[in-house]
Amino acid sequence: MKPRFSILVTICVLAAGTVGTGTAQATPIPSHATAQAEIFATSNRALITDPADPRLKTRLLRFDREVRDVIRANGGRTSTSRLLEGVYWSSEQKNTTYEPSREFDVNRVSASGLHHIAGVLAKQYHQESVLTFRYLPRTAPDAKAIEIEAPGIDARRLHDALVADSAARDRLGGGSVATGGRLILVTPRADLALARKFVTGLGVDWSAAQVRYGAEELVG
Repeated sequence: MKPRFSILVTICVLAAGTVGTGTAQATPIPSHATAQAEIFATSNRALITDPADPRLKTRLLRFDREVRDVIRANGGRTSTSRLLEGVYWSSEQKNTTYEPSREFDVNRVSASGLHHIAGVLAKQYHQESVLTFRYLPRTAPDAKAIEIEAPGIDARRLHDALVADSAARDRLGGGSVATGGRLILVTPRADLALARKFVTGLGVDWSAAQVRYGAEELVG
């Protein structure tokens, strides 16, 4: 099975309307309240296994400007971005890698326009594929995926948990950690129970986790 989180770019589109709540304790994420979309992107193609590797210290500032240019050139608008440190398991390479990336808030973009931007970024930065995620109400027929944010996690802790939990690393594949220790996971909705077990196993109070529902797409 192709590893879900060998994906080096993740794109999230917010749909209009509120996100429904349920047993997942879904709540709004204030920092993205006005964003129509999110783009998680990197220019990294190296396999980085050492958490002390100096390449993880990059802030991707030039990349930040370049991605903004791509978004604007293709009709979108972006205002903010945040630095992320990803941790991904590759079932093909049988290894876990660290990866620096950035998350961009995006507005004024349609679903088809976002799909196009994903393709441009994948080609420009030689990425294997791009994951798109359209945010939808929990009850929408196409809401078959989830995005989870949870506080109090660092990348080394995420790495060690994935290494120790074969079921989680094979199904979830990995995730990202934002500055300040916010874990970000995107996974099929069918894996919500597994994701919840994994997140609480990291010591996170599930009531503090934020969950959004939507539809994901891989763009190659």
